[in-house]
Amino acid sequence: MTPFLELRDVKTHFPVEHGLVFRKRVGTVRAVDGVSLSLRQGEIVGLVGESGCGKSTLGRTILQLIPASEGTVALGGRSLTALRGADLRAARADFQMIFQDPYASLNPRMTVFDTLAEAIRSHRAVPEAELPCRVAALMEKVGLAPRFQRKYPHEFSGGQRQRIAIARALAVEPKLIVADEPVSALDVSIQAQIINLLAKLSREMGLTLIFISHDLSVVRHISDRIAVMYLGKIVELGPAAEVFDHPMHPYTQALVSAVAVPDPVKAKLRQRIVLAGDPPSPLNPPSGCAFHPRCPHAVEACKVKVPALEESPPGRMVACLRTQELEAGR
Repeated sequence: MTPFLELRDVKTHFPVEHGLVFRKRVGTVRAVDGVSLSLRQGEIVGLVGESGCGKSTLGRTILQLIPASEGTVALGGRSLTALRGADLRAARADFQMIFQDPYASLNPRMTVFDTLAEAIRSHRAVPEAELPCRVAALMEKVGLAPRFQRKYPHEFSGGQRQRIAIARALAVEPKLIVADEPVSALDVSIQAQIINLLAKLSREMGLTLIFISHDLSVVRHISDRIAVMYLGKIVELGPAAEVFDHPMHPYTQALVSAVAVPDPVKAKLRQRIVLAGDPPSPLNPPSGCAFHPRCPHAVEACKVKVPALEESPPGRMVACLRTQELEAGR
């Protein structure tokens, strides 16, 4: 089956320069450093990792908000990285983004109606006369009363603002949505409502969704598959329940061990994995496996050879030189 969204060896690098007049390049930040990923239509993939691992940059690169330095991004068999100007603008109706901060992502000078109508007008989705009905339908779809469409963003709570942002993303009926930490700025009770809303919309509209988060438990609730990123690379990929219940990469194991368990008895029996040191800088990544300076299972080969993301066992992708050896000893 042809993937709906396909990334092939995507890299997003940022040059670092010094000097005011005579600028000199002194290094390169490897924010995304060779990511390959395929999604089926209607699938929800969770993208997790520590702050600074490159997950938000990858999301923006997929939507061409940041150009890829190398590699290709294809949506429905059409290369997005090859599009420019008017062609890229026209293609944006097929993919949209939900940003992290609902307080910053909405224009405070625009009412809800103007915010949603602007998105529809920009792609000429419906005739002008039908805008009021379309805006009202969008608000109802995300759980907001249409009577609030003449209010401004400051008159809404954080959760309501994020619903407005979701409605704006849905305004042009996209096929792909990238949600970048959409619940991290919200209270826990509101987080559950927004997550359930996104899952419901994905099922009803057949949306393909990339859900970016640093919270593994949140991602497990909504995702079909989970991709774990570390220093610009995907180190593990697999079905959500399997990645959570049986993590294979040492980094994923550490992440899962840090997730809070509501049962105090189980929490007491579980062994927490504490990683030594801090994540390396993407400006100067270590040789070999990027995780080897912090990995409790690293050997000399890990310092030299870069592990490929390989299938082992079927349905699971892991980038670790010692996967089979460690699994045999568990």
